[in-house]
Amino acid sequence: MVRFGIIGTNFITERFIEAAKRNDDFELTALYSRTEERAQQFGQKHDIPHLFTELQDMLDSGHVDAVYIASPNSLHAEQAIQCMDHGKHVLCEKPLASNTAEVKAMIEAAQRNGVTLMEAIKSVLMPNLRALQQSLPKLGQVRRYFANYCQYSSRYDAYKEGNVQNAFRPEFSNGSLMDLGVYCLYPLAVMFGRPNAVKATGVMLESGVDGEGSIVASYDDMDAVVMYSKITDSSLPSEIQGELGSIRIDKISEPNQIVMTYRGGYTEDLHVTQYEPPMYYEIREFLDLIAEGRQQSEIASWESSLIAAEMMEEARKQLGLVFPADSKATL
Repeated sequence: MVRFGIIGTNFITERFIEAAKRNDDFELTALYSRTEERAQQFGQKHDIPHLFTELQDMLDSGHVDAVYIASPNSLHAEQAIQCMDHGKHVLCEKPLASNTAEVKAMIEAAQRNGVTLMEAIKSVLMPNLRALQQSLPKLGQVRRYFANYCQYSSRYDAYKEGNVQNAFRPEFSNGSLMDLGVYCLYPLAVMFGRPNAVKATGVMLESGVDGEGSIVASYDDMDAVVMYSKITDSSLPSEIQGELGSIRIDKISEPNQIVMTYRGGYTEDLHVTQYEPPMYYEIREFLDLIAEGRQQSEIASWESSLIAAEMMEEARKQLGLVFPADSKATL
C-alpha cells in the first residue's frame, strides 16, 4: 500500500482521486492546501484523514509515502524537490516544471534521494498510444508527425472581460504552450527523441502569456508540426505519416481511436478498449515503479520530460514568452 499526500485542490485533483481509488494499493492519507477552509472543504468531500496548511508539516507527519502535485506550474519544482528531499516519491502534473533548469534540478533531487519521480502525462501511458507506438513500423520510414490540441478555454471569456485568471498569468508559468502544447510535444519526445531544431510562432496576449501557437521541429529524416491554442477550438485529429501509410489519432491528449490507413486506401483499426479513466494508467505506472524500486518510467522517462521542456523553452525564447521562474538560476 502506498500512502499518498496531495498538493492542489482543483478539478485535476478530483479526476486523479477518482482514477487512483481504482487501484487497490493506493491510499489517500493527506492533503496540503494553503488555506484551512479549502483543506477542510476538500478533505471532507474526499474523506482525507490528515489535513495540513504547511507542506513541511505534511512531509514530517509520517503519514505519506508519495505525493501527487497539482499546484500551479510555477510551484512544481520547489514543492517536488522539498518532497523528494524528505524521501517522498513524486508524481507531478504536466508540465513537470517551468523550464529546463528546474527539470534538471528535480531529476537531481530524485537521484540523490533514491526516490521515484514521474511527470503525470496521461496520454503516453494510455493503452491506445502504446498500441500506436507498437504499430509505427507499419508506416515504413516516418516523414511527418502532426499533433493538434486547440481547445477554447472557458477562462478566456473571463479574460476578455478583464478578469485574468491563473491560466493566463505568467507568474504561474501558464499559457497555451505549457497547458496544451505539452500534450503534443511529449509524445513526440517519447517516440522520436530530441529534434535538431525548433521554430515557433504564436499569438501573445496582453497578460504576458501565449494564447495560441505553432511549432515545427526538424529531425534528420522527418519533421514535426504542432498546433495548440486556448483561444480557438479545432476538431482536427493528429496524424503520423510514413512512406507506407498514416496513423490517425482522434485526440492527442486522450487517444481513443487509432486508425492506420495504408497507401492505396486500406484501413486497419489499431485501437484497443480502455476500460479505465484516462488518468488511471499513469497512476498504475507510478505505483508499479515504486513497487519495483525503479526511479523512472521507461515511457514517461526523465529524458522525455527534459526533451519536452527543452522544446518548450526554445519555443518560448522565440515567442518572447518569459516567466518569473526563468530568472532563478538554480533551486
